[in-house]
Amino acid sequence: MRIKAEIWAMAYIRRCSSNGAPAVIARRGQSDGGAIFIKINTLDGDVALYGPAPAGLDASSENRLWILCLGEGPVAEADADSYLLRQAEFDPDIWIIEVEDRERRHFLGDSVSEC
Repeated sequence: MRIKAEIWAMAYIRRCSSNGAPAVIARRGQSDGGAIFIKINTLDGDVALYGPAPAGLDASSENRLWILCLGEGPVAEADADSYLLRQAEFDPDIWIIEVEDRERRHFLGDSVSEC
């Protein structure tokens, strides 16, 4: 059984904050199971955007697996915001967590998939 999205989001924000990276919930989704997107803002106009891995890549239903949504490198913040807007139109239950970190740390551990 996977941890509820709201509990995971609060724990993630706590993890970021304890590592010196301010994090906020920019959009609150469905508390039990809304998809979560992580926007890492490097404060220079570029961001990295992580989202849930497609179902075929998610090896376990208990652990969350992440992918970079818009390519390997940083992207313009406007491009990430446009992508997130489209995702929210498709699924209004999504969560968006924004992290400010000049080092572009994602704090997701080993759960980021290379695909």
